[in-house]
Amino acid sequence: MKKVLIITYYWPPCGGIGVLRCLKFAKYLRNFGWEPIIFTAENAHYPNIDESNFKDIPEGISILKQKIWEPYHIYKFITGKKKDANVNNVFYTQKEKSSLMHDFSVWVRSNFFIPDARASWIKPSVNYLFNYLKEHPVDAILSNGPPHSNTRIATILSQKTGIPWLADFQDPWTQVDYYQLLHLTKWADRKHRRLEQEAFSNADHTTIVSHHWKEELEHIGAKNVSVIPWGYDPDDFKSIEVERDQKFTLTHLGIMGYDRNPIHLFQVIKVLTEEIPDFANFIELKLVGQVEQSVKNSIEEAGIASYCNFVGSVDRKTALELSCQSNVLLLLLNQQENAKGRIPGKLFEYLAARRPIVVLGPEDGDASNIVKETKSGVASSYDNFEKIKQIITNLYHQYKNKELVHSLNNEIESYSNFHTTKKIAELLHHISS
Repeated sequence: MKKVLIITYYWPPCGGIGVLRCLKFAKYLRNFGWEPIIFTAENAHYPNIDESNFKDIPEGISILKQKIWEPYHIYKFITGKKKDANVNNVFYTQKEKSSLMHDFSVWVRSNFFIPDARASWIKPSVNYLFNYLKEHPVDAILSNGPPHSNTRIATILSQKTGIPWLADFQDPWTQVDYYQLLHLTKWADRKHRRLEQEAFSNADHTTIVSHHWKEELEHIGAKNVSVIPWGYDPDDFKSIEVERDQKFTLTHLGIMGYDRNPIHLFQVIKVLTEEIPDFANFIELKLVGQVEQSVKNSIEEAGIASYCNFVGSVDRKTALELSCQSNVLLLLLNQQENAKGRIPGKLFEYLAARRPIVVLGPEDGDASNIVKETKSGVASSYDNFEKIKQIITNLYHQYKNKELVHSLNNEIESYSNFHTTKKIAELLHHISS
């Protein structure tokens, strides 16, 4: 087999959606003639842990690790946060009151940790891998970002070795939604953009998860860009046997930050409890994962707190079970300028759960297009109160009349991890031939 070095920060025991992209590539690459060699961080500061991800690691693969230092414990100390606080998602939350130390910490992170908080990992990783590759040659390099420290490691390594490199982007670099929230000096902004351009010029091929983001990358100079979407793994659903929720459940999984605050949906739920007899007895808004305080405030203001179930963070198996047993699944896109290209990884697991999906976000965005293409649900903008009301009303009447689709028979095989890995393998063969 040919060998590919995969540079990824996220790796088991990391939980969450970010770890799954490289993990699933590694799981299936041998089927297409590639032996994965993993390079990842030792003692990384992962936002959550999920031991169940170990099951997907192929038997006998080489896993290389380099110690990493991250500044999160310092940030927690100077801002007075608990040791176990999740601060990796700081840009998805809003502070209830201004904190000078928080603002100062973000400024330091923005201007002295470029491209991200793992910047100190770059140099020792390059040195380690350069020496490793002298004795253990590979046919290609695959990096995954963010964090774009991975991208930077691969940039330098490809320059030093000439090994063909495929740069994979889960999210863009300077075009990601939270980039504008960094407190950047002009010098730091120029450095980010210079390193980004250096990556574009050195990568033999670039992949990204959506068509809109592909166009945006090409607009700022990226060449040879292909779309490799997130996907789902049929193996993850084989052992799931659950009964459908008795209540009319609308379930959202993942972070619900301030820019995913569905105020009009909350208002719709309140209105329908007043307009439809018994609606209040059946509706349940099930929120699984981190819910930002401003969202909780909106729920209180709408007067629907009694209909909400704040499940909190759960392991991956439980999350998939909750998806499969829900009557309706909610997909909330970031209300940001680049939302048309935002396709959350959980969309594909929603598809695999085969439950009706309601997307809130751009109706002409990539996520909405996939839902329409697969006939898996409907989409609406966040602020279209009447359309959201009609969507929820229709779904509720279907639920009451036992006409809510029991198991969607949509064609989604092209989004399986096996299929997306096949595309990655074809690109690796192309750049290494």
